[in-house]
Amino acid sequence: MTQIIAVSSKKELAAFIDFPHDLYTNDKNYVPELFIAQRDLLTTHPFHKHNSLQCFLAYQDKKIVGRIAAILNNAHNEFNKANDGFFGFFECINDQAVANLLLETATKWVKEKGANKLVGPTNPSTNETCGLLVKGFDSAPVVMMPYNPSYYVTLLENYGLTKQVDLLAWAWKGQNYNDKSLQMLDRLKERLQRNSNITIRKINVKKFKEEADKLRDVYNHAWDKNMGFFPMTNEEFDYTAKDLKMILDPDFAYVAEQDGKIVGFGVAIPDLNQILRTIKRGRLLPTGIFKLLLNQKKINGIRIMLLGVVEGYRKLGIEACLYGTIIKEYRRKDYKYAEASWTLENNDMVNRAIEAIGGDPYKTYRIYEKTI
Repeated sequence: MTQIIAVSSKKELAAFIDFPHDLYTNDKNYVPELFIAQRDLLTTHPFHKHNSLQCFLAYQDKKIVGRIAAILNNAHNEFNKANDGFFGFFECINDQAVANLLLETATKWVKEKGANKLVGPTNPSTNETCGLLVKGFDSAPVVMMPYNPSYYVTLLENYGLTKQVDLLAWAWKGQNYNDKSLQMLDRLKERLQRNSNITIRKINVKKFKEEADKLRDVYNHAWDKNMGFFPMTNEEFDYTAKDLKMILDPDFAYVAEQDGKIVGFGVAIPDLNQILRTIKRGRLLPTGIFKLLLNQKKINGIRIMLLGVVEGYRKLGIEACLYGTIIKEYRRKDYKYAEASWTLENNDMVNRAIEAIGGDPYKTYRIYEKTI
């Protein structure tokens, strides 16, 4: 018999975080999350100041067989005028009855708080990791992207969840890029500067705080029509920016600027998953911290994590210039791979810009929904 408990202690929270390590023991593509990062995300992250989240564990004979978090994202609902409830951090053995019980528990929790729809997975929101992997199970995820076995698709869809939207991850492998298109980008940059006085420059890491303050406003306006988007608070953005600064390579961080005003930006980060997959159970101590610090220079892959242009400056080619500039730098450093993730499946303008420089849509993640 399966028993569901609401996580209420530090010990139970640790078990919640650690469960995937046992579930994925034999999966060569699994990358453990850092324990300390997951603990903070679930407890002290600024997200919790305006929203609520409850973790649940499923047990059979005192053994954990699944987990889920039920999430009420007030910021999302207020911004999108919705009454959505969310689920995230879903992990489960290949057992439909267990999955149904977990999802029903999350459904009941959000419904009691006024939600009329269940949406997910989001961990805990679209500003962090989100989506269920539905295509591209043959390779490991890059940094800050989710991963799951293929049977999760069946578990969620058998519960009655249906596709809301797909998110695409694009890849460049080795020398897989379009030389001609990259050469055209130089002419496009010249035209942007000549016609609109728009220039592409590196983010100034020496003035990172000042740059981050400007980027926050751009972020909250560049994504304002994306599915599920809601603006970050100042505290949430600063929290994220502080984490990114620790791993940021200025050669992969650019802004588009007009007369001193930032109108778009693109940021790629090193794929730390190359190191994280070697850190046992996501623990930095006693040896994980040394692996993380000593091996960062050996990383030869990137993830283009953030790229957006504010309304009024789109369709000028800024997106293509930002993507192309990062990929040209990727080429110069002779990196092994790059990923741009994620983009909405129906964002034709951005997707065409990526395709033009050789991007391959090699993974697909899905956000599900169900009326409750």
